[in-house]
Amino acid sequence: MQGGTVAVVGGSIAGCAFATALARAGAGEVVVLERTRGRLADRGVGLCVNDERAVELAASGALPAGIAAHRLERRRWVVRDPGGAGGAGGRLIWEQPFPFHSYHWGLLWRGLREAVPPGVVYRQGEAVTGVARTGTPAPGAGAGAGAGAAFATTAGARGEGAEVRLASGAVERYDLVVGADGYRSVVRAAVCPESRPHFAGYVCWRGNFDAARLAELGGAADPVPEAVTTVCFPGGTCVIYHIPGPEGLRVNWVLYAAPPQDGRLRFDDPTSFPPGALTPELAAQLGALLEREFPPYWGRALALTDPADTFVQPIYDLEAARTTAGRLLLAGDAASVVRPHNTSGAAKALQDATALADGWRRSGSFDELVRRYQRARGPAGRELVALARRLGRAQVERTPDWAAMNARQMAAWWQEQLAGAPGIGGQAMAP
Repeated sequence: MQGGTVAVVGGSIAGCAFATALARAGAGEVVVLERTRGRLADRGVGLCVNDERAVELAASGALPAGIAAHRLERRRWVVRDPGGAGGAGGRLIWEQPFPFHSYHWGLLWRGLREAVPPGVVYRQGEAVTGVARTGTPAPGAGAGAGAGAAFATTAGARGEGAEVRLASGAVERYDLVVGADGYRSVVRAAVCPESRPHFAGYVCWRGNFDAARLAELGGAADPVPEAVTTVCFPGGTCVIYHIPGPEGLRVNWVLYAAPPQDGRLRFDDPTSFPPGALTPELAAQLGALLEREFPPYWGRALALTDPADTFVQPIYDLEAARTTAGRLLLAGDAASVVRPHNTSGAAKALQDATALADGWRRSGSFDELVRRYQRARGPAGRELVALARRLGRAQVERTPDWAAMNARQMAAWWQEQLAGAPGIGGQAMAP
């Protein structure tokens, strides 16, 4: 197809990837509506992309060259060893290959933002309060019809498209609206209002600090920068790895555990205490967890994190009933919220953009386009959610007796979680 108008709701990683993909595929006008007025690049959390996925995404143009990345090669699982045999860094129970590169969220976003073609209109401070489908009802589409069957399938039907309502009160009309607006998606509320994120029963604490500060610990167990360390304890795990930062390497960590005791942290709706909002009570609870469960070195290492760079986020997941409805389409976390254990979020968002661009080039109408996208990306999202749930149960909800595990048992335990999946980090796209 050529021409047409598209609104991308959300201008972070998924939004920038979709804007670029659509503009390059032949869309006539692409508008990005990002509600945040500040600098998205200030988000400092880390993420990883599987090496095989990165090669595929670079070949498709979805992952621009030149974005700072740090190579990771292996993952070391360690436990606290009261007997001291493992030293201050804990006792190693298993080491596995980990072919990934890590990224700084803000630097990855900046690279994707800079790659957006100049013809795309990127509007910050534009909060979208709702979207609606417009068009001619399909014959026989009564009250019992599903959301995806509410309009005629003739691409040229008069008035067919979608409307975007802005906080200013303005209403804008487009041929297609892409919801790249995350796990609290306004667009998803219109596509499948029955699909909402569900609390997994545990939280993740997150933080990062300057890797040079590890020298303050005396070097007794300094980590190898190419290795990911997973600290295992009853009822949780903590993943620690290096990421590139604006001013050098940083140490990024994600700690999964039972919810802290704080009445202000609600679990009925996706929320978090963002960086800089950690209360003294929460900080004290984190410190007690590190002291009680972590090998001494890693407990002291995480304590190097500035409170302004520490936050706690309840874990949710969501398997959307649909990823398309008429001229509305969901992308990234708006389409499926996957627990972070799978290490697939960024790759999945870029794959979604790649699939839509490929569908755009192959389709003769918007209706054909959304059908192609649903077939290509709907099952992928559901499979990622299912895998991440298995990983969460095994690594947080129903942890084994870590201290009693050996390498052979750990390898079998890992394969049980995968249940036939080739690995974590996302799936290869179908040719």
